[in-house]
Amino acid sequence: MAPTQQLNFIQERIEEIGSAIFYNLSASVLKLPNTIVTSLQVDDYGFVWFCVQKSTQNIQEFEQEFPVKLDFYKKGVGYFLQVEGKAFVVSDPEEMNAYVTLPDEIKNLANNTVALVKVKIQKADYYVTKTSGKTSWWQSAVSTITTWFRNNNHYRAGNTFYPAS
Repeated sequence: MAPTQQLNFIQERIEEIGSAIFYNLSASVLKLPNTIVTSLQVDDYGFVWFCVQKSTQNIQEFEQEFPVKLDFYKKGVGYFLQVEGKAFVVSDPEEMNAYVTLPDEIKNLANNTVALVKVKIQKADYYVTKTSGKTSWWQSAVSTITTWFRNNNHYRAGNTFYPAS
């Protein structure tokens, strides 16, 4: 799959799921906390844009670039996505204004209560979850008993994408 096709595939999956758990992998003392985020957009350059709640400290005291992991999961969707990349806190008003698809209310909030963050996707692991279609009580009983005696993986091996390369 070509890098452009990989990015389009990842964009579609992220837009369908919508939210993720944001893990800040920085070793810094002052860092943005791990939290649940909702993606605003995945742009054509491979950046996932979202907002995080600001803490009481000045955002300028925090690291402005740091490694992150985003776990995109939604119940009922037949897959999940784990994205690794580099996050950038967007505090420059000109960069916010250049991001034309960002709603005005988010631009206003970004100055006060939330911080706008963009993550450059460096690696994305895509996993298909096992579907549990309609099964009889007998199949469910056999499945339950056999899982006691073997390693139970709830997802199939997935694909790894490197859209940044």
